[in-house]
Amino acid sequence: MAKNEKIKILHMDNEEDTLVSVKAILEKEGYEVTSVNSGKAAVKEVEADGFSLVLLDIMMPDLSGWDVFTRIMKVDPNVRVAFLTVLEISPERKDDLRKHGVAEYILKPFERNEFVAKIRSILKQ
Repeated sequence: MAKNEKIKILHMDNEEDTLVSVKAILEKEGYEVTSVNSGKAAVKEVEADGFSLVLLDIMMPDLSGWDVFTRIMKVDPNVRVAFLTVLEISPERKDDLRKHGVAEYILKPFERNEFVAKIRSILKQ
């Protein structure tokens, strides 16, 4: 990656407020963010462009975050994927997701500094 090239992040959520706030937070940190409001659009973006990180909401109207994750892994198994969702799960389920390649599981609402720290950590992996 060129020195002045921004790290690209794709964010999928069906809530406009979340799309706007995540984009604002991450762009302030220097990342290039593409926001989409459907699973189909997320898959299309990954097919068309390279991202360092994809943030997925789980509960979506067309394709669930899990469905999008499995499709993304077929297109680009090296991309880091994290779930950003209100859906709480057990620690065992989180471990299972990590075994399948999910980099992080972030609950909404989140605290800004903690969220940014998790994003930085994922990108260092």
